[in-house]
Amino acid sequence: MPGGTRSSYEYLSPIFNKIAAQVDDGPCVTYIGPGGSGHYVKMVHNGIEYGDMQLIAEAYDLLKNVAGLNAAQLHEVFAQWNTTDELNSFLIEITANIFPYVDPDTNIPLVDLIVDAAGQKGTGRWTVQTALELGVAIPTITAAVNARILSSIRDERIAASKIITGPNAKYGGDIAAFVNMVRDALYCSKICSYAQGMALLSTASKTYNWELNLGEMARIWKGGCIIRAGFLNKIKKAFDENPALPNLLLAPEFKQTILDRQAAWREVIVTAAKLGIPVPAFSASLDYFDSYRRDRLPQNLTQAQRDYFGAHTYKRTDKEGSFHTEWVPIAEAQK
Repeated sequence: MPGGTRSSYEYLSPIFNKIAAQVDDGPCVTYIGPGGSGHYVKMVHNGIEYGDMQLIAEAYDLLKNVAGLNAAQLHEVFAQWNTTDELNSFLIEITANIFPYVDPDTNIPLVDLIVDAAGQKGTGRWTVQTALELGVAIPTITAAVNARILSSIRDERIAASKIITGPNAKYGGDIAAFVNMVRDALYCSKICSYAQGMALLSTASKTYNWELNLGEMARIWKGGCIIRAGFLNKIKKAFDENPALPNLLLAPEFKQTILDRQAAWREVIVTAAKLGIPVPAFSASLDYFDSYRRDRLPQNLTQAQRDYFGAHTYKRTDKEGSFHTEWVPIAEAQK
């Protein structure tokens, strides 16, 4: 993901083209843009990777601890998902490959012996920080970073688990149907996570005058990187058809996919909540979708509160201009 001067890229491109991963539509390298744009795109790529990994972890948690699947069954499910156009990816592939490995010393699946505290190098956190600075909502990626942070306080969690209790119910529904619903929830959440990452790149491009080609970003991620996936073809197509697309949720294919599967997505999250299974990235994705699709949110009240305590003013739906209300005398008169 090289950034810098165009002339430098052109000089080095014969080397880049030879060493880059190769996919059906060429080498996985392109001129990103001026200055530090290449580093920025790589950072956001890593943030999206955090989101992907957390969504897969939540799907695994649901399949293991709600559906009750064992390691062999988990391998079978993820291997099957990897054959689909929607979920085929490097991360789903390696997830399927992890489950069959049995620890030779204990004869227990190795994944069950690995300490549940995830490390991080910082790129996910940087992505969240820059998104806040640019005013772009990336709640799925933020949830993924927070999940790693919470996982790292393992001793504290273990102590809390002995004191704080949650629901003790068991899932009583059809297991095969639930597995399919988790697949749909994973895909819908993945769409939202990538929509957030691409929205961040779009805003950064406009802010820093980088002129990023988002369709080309999706293309070069198709090979040689952690988030490589068949799904990226759909993202490339969406931005090729409409380079000014404000959000992937508005692309016809993605919009229809979520409309068709949102019932399953919602049911999975409701089930997780009832059973006390945390699904922060699934939930953040659905909240993002529901917030983005609504024509009116409750922040009218937030703005009224800001005006009440800080005279920050507000705008109205029925007339132009900024307004301030003297709320205290009105409140006093109503007592």
